[in-house]
Amino acid sequence: MEEVVTDRFSLFSPGLQRQVLIDCYYPATHTPGNVCLLLVNDGQDLEAVGLTDLLAPLYAAGKALLVVGIYAGKQRKQEYGTARFLNSQGQGGSAALYNQFVVQQLLPFIRQQYSGITFVTTAFAGFSLGGLSALDIVWNNPGLFNYVGVFSGALWWRSRELGNGYNENTDRIMHRQIREGIFQPGLKFFFECGTEDETADRNNNGIIDSIDDTQGLIHELEQKGYVNGQDITYLEIPGGRHDVSTWGQAMDVLLKWL
Repeated sequence: MEEVVTDRFSLFSPGLQRQVLIDCYYPATHTPGNVCLLLVNDGQDLEAVGLTDLLAPLYAAGKALLVVGIYAGKQRKQEYGTARFLNSQGQGGSAALYNQFVVQQLLPFIRQQYSGITFVTTAFAGFSLGGLSALDIVWNNPGLFNYVGVFSGALWWRSRELGNGYNENTDRIMHRQIREGIFQPGLKFFFECGTEDETADRNNNGIIDSIDDTQGLIHELEQKGYVNGQDITYLEIPGGRHDVSTWGQAMDVLLKWL
């Protein structure tokens, strides 16, 4: 089995005013060449997800992939979210700064640090709120990214609270961004939900909100011209929960999909 090497770096972000830890995973016998770069939010959870064990057989099979896990900070609910819009609780206030860190600081650092590698594709993935963050960054920077993976995404992120005139057709922030955006050629989307992600069903239609919101977002993408099954992949895990064990199953599928 191929050994997986991990490099750890600490980057100071002037915007976020904190040190950002990152772990970079690659094969021990890595040869410079054409590689897929995958960024993952909540990088502190990647060992619990079982990333090293998932990567080893792929590396042994010659798959070229460099994974960068970005550690979340104490202000996770402010840094993750949607850069252009706060949610109804005022969360996401530092999301634009986090977007700036990823685009202007992290990506150039990775390309400089691994200068012998040509990154032919670039992907971004995340769990829960980190999945929303990844999707928001990819959607708003289509020239930098090709793929996005959203596990149990916090796609409920809304501009108006339930019971305060909330309308899911207009108040889900990521859905609105896609509805009001334009078709971005070349983007591909991977979504995962577990059937036991949660129990909430705000519209009482018999479908839990995480699945309902994900399916609603897929519909918005289809309306833009993306083809389900070609540009969009949806994985629903029976019995899957909002936890690292389920996300490990989904990560295995995502890595092979990439």
